[in-house]
Amino acid sequence: MQTRILAALLCGCALTSAAVAETVVVNDQVQVRDSQLERPKRGTTMDQVEKQFGAPANRHPAVGGGSQQQPPITRWDYSGFSVFFEHDRVIDSVVTAGSMVSTTSVASGT
Repeated sequence: MQTRILAALLCGCALTSAAVAETVVVNDQVQVRDSQLERPKRGTTMDQVEKQFGAPANRHPAVGGGSQQQPPITRWDYSGFSVFFEHDRVIDSVVTAGSMVSTTSVASGT
């Protein structure tokens, strides 16, 4: 179930990729903040990400991959952000709670 929620959140982030703010989930609340943190760009390969940012702190096993409609999605965690791959290409990178300085909570409307 959490995988489906994460996939839905990623799809939502992908649709709003032109926005200036980052969407982050902290304690099950969606929050938005400006981010200047350097992260991998969409379409970058796993090899390129590892060359630029080093080895991730954690590599999660791929989920999905059972069909063309559900390709394998892999997550790598770095200090301050996580990177999501479809096959071996970046589909999104998101700032994690540990790197947040100031936030505006969408859930509370502030």
